[in-house]
Amino acid sequence: MARSAGRTQINKALLHLRQAILDGDFSPGERMSELPLVQRLGVSRTPLRLALAELEKEGLLRRLPGGGYVVQQFTQSDVRDAIELRGVLEGTAARFAAERGVPTRDIYALQTLNSAMLELVYLSDATALERYMHLNEAFHERLLAMARSPLLERSMATVVSLPFAGPSAFVLAEAGVHASQEIILIGHRHHAGLIQAIQRRQGARAEALAREHALLALANLELAVSRREALDGMPGAGLIALPERETGRSEPPTITGAVTR
Repeated sequence: MARSAGRTQINKALLHLRQAILDGDFSPGERMSELPLVQRLGVSRTPLRLALAELEKEGLLRRLPGGGYVVQQFTQSDVRDAIELRGVLEGTAARFAAERGVPTRDIYALQTLNSAMLELVYLSDATALERYMHLNEAFHERLLAMARSPLLERSMATVVSLPFAGPSAFVLAEAGVHASQEIILIGHRHHAGLIQAIQRRQGARAEALAREHALLALANLELAVSRREALDGMPGAGLIALPERETGRSEPPTITGAVTR
């Protein structure tokens, strides 16, 4: 019973602290002082310290040489690196799935998810957008599971723990923007190509498509950066250091995509 209560306290501290950081309650570089956090969260110091250590592993906090933690700040290069790493892992997952073979029911599930997403592309209301994001995340989660590699799943969990590294990270920031809709349509074609390559057991093609698909998030990043008010509405956006916030300049996004063959 005591162990269960302790785990509950750790989870409480972890969930509340993570959400507070993503909501911008703490600024990048701000020190996470234990006493105010204990009072704020209503937990003792031991579960708080364990929660802080977990957030360091996730990358949201940085441990100081003399002890304690500060909120991490990320550059655009950090964001790009995280997205590229996700692409490498998803490419490997797609290749594993294609080479190892998957049941027909998994292929059908991916096709169903992709078709449902296409129906929501041109809808800009919050409910449709939230539905799209859930479907997209479900597509990527199923793709990863089809690789049948627990090691790959653990590696992916580390990468996507950062708020901007997930497959739907910048969709919310660009709701209703025509260029973003174009990117999503390219993503739909990538999904269709991935399904086809896995079904035909074309490992190299599946890997290449998955890597290219992840890079669409970079186009969405550039699009979001060009519209500061949109980026500011994205969870964790305040952790990203952007020169554009000062200069007001950004390069237009380059949109590329492979047509399904």
